[in-house]
Parts: sequence; C-alpha cells; structure tokens
Amino acid sequence: MAEQVALKDTYNEKRIYGSRTVVSGVFVLLLLSLVILRYFNLQITEHEIYSTQSERNRVQLLPIPPKRGLIYDRNGVLLAENRPSYSLTIVKERVDGLDKTIELLSEIVSIDEDNIEKFKRLSERRRPYSAVPLKLQLSEEEIAAISVNRYRLPGVEVNAELARYYPQGELFAHVLGYVGRISEKEQFEIDEVNYSGTNQIGKIGLEKYYEDVLHGQVGYQNVETNARGRVLRVLERTDPGLVRIYIYIWMRMFKK
Repeated sequence: MAEQVALKDTYNEKRIYGSRTVVSGVFVLLLLSLVILRYFNLQITEHEIYSTQSERNRVQLLPIPPKRGLIYDRNGVLLAENRPSYSLTIVKERVDGLDKTIELLSEIVSIDEDNIEKFKRLSERRRPYSAVPLKLQLSEEEIAAISVNRYRLPGVEVNAELARYYPQGELFAHVLGYVGRISEKEQFEIDEVNYSGTNQIGKIGLEKYYEDVLHGQVGYQNVETNARGRVLRVLERTDPGLVRIYIYIWMRMFKK
C-alpha cells in the first residue's frame, strides 16, 4: 500500500507567519519608541543641562593675575619690580591619576616633598579646573624637559608669570619685606576670587602692609578649549586692574 503524504497546511503556516510578523513589528515599534523617547528627553527635556555642560567643556573662564605694583623711593629709585618667571602647574580635573602624574613629573624634574605637600593642601581649596602650582621658578632645562614630555602629561602646564625682584638686594629687606607662596592659613583669609591665578602674597614689611594696593584686581578671559583642555582661541578678555600707585620711601633715614 502506498504511503500517504501529508498535505501542506497553508492556512496554519500563514497564521504562524502572521503571528511572528506582528510580534516582530511590536518589538521593533517598542525599541523605536524607546529611542524616540530618549531622543525627546535629551533634546527637549534636558536640553538646558547638556547644553550648559557642553558649553562648559568648550569654553573656560580663566583668571588673569594682575601685575604686582612697583615700589620706588622718593628719588625715583626702583626698589621692587617684577621679572618673568615660569611655574609648573596642574589642573586636577584633567590629569589621568594625580599621584601617577606627580610621580612621572618627579622623574623629569626635581620636586621635593615639601612642594608636593603644599600642592595637595592648596588643591583642596582651589576652585574646579583651576591650575595649582607644583613648583615655582623653573629653569630653562626644566622647561625644556617638560615640553618634550608634554604628550605624556595631560593637565600639566608651564605657566609664565611675574616674580618679585629687588634690585637693591638685601639692603632694604628689613623695610620692604618679601613675598612668598600663599600658605594654607592665608588661603582662608584672602579673597579667593581676586587671588585666582596668584601664587604669592606679601609676607612682611611693606609688601605685606600694602598688600591690598600692590596686588591689584584680577582679570578674566573666556577661552575656547579642545578635548584635552588646550586653549584654541580667546573669546572675551577683561584686563586686570593696573596698579598706578607707587609707594615712596623717605630714604634720608638710611643715608649716612
């Protein structure tokens, strides 16, 4: 007897195919709805938040420290002036591991433990994305060594600034005093906004007594940066307040 061959059930196959199509369509629509909902959330609901974050990443407000005022005697002899100097600074938010970066820098230039401790104390008080000095008055050899290894040091910069210089040496040190790195105690006493970008402050003598006058007013500039924090262009600039007041000392008391 010949075997019976089951006939093809076209109706059942169409029903199964239709069910699968509906399920697949619903699944695709569900995923598409989630994408549209997320897109709506990003573009409409949270637009201001992400727009602000994007602008903050692209545009940075950087302080411009003022030039410290000059000191003359009554005869116009310069007693205290400013000379160019370079400092090694770090922006904590841009480094790939702070301890690792400091360790790498210690292999490139000489950094003592005292500088590292001062850096860590100051960095706790500074505003986000503010450059904190790690070492002051770099030599030309140290600047060259850091520049060669710049690609390995994101968030590390060599900043040009003005350092105090006394042409008369120690002759009037007891009257003029001196400036030094801002201490942890002084960090709580100064105006953080006005001292943004400033690393030194008057310690004793006239430098301390006339600190408010000699320091001046900080300036600002809005700059556009890339993803690595490097400045591309300056968008807006407000120059620091110029110190036009000079302190004159009656020199007769020092003459023989």
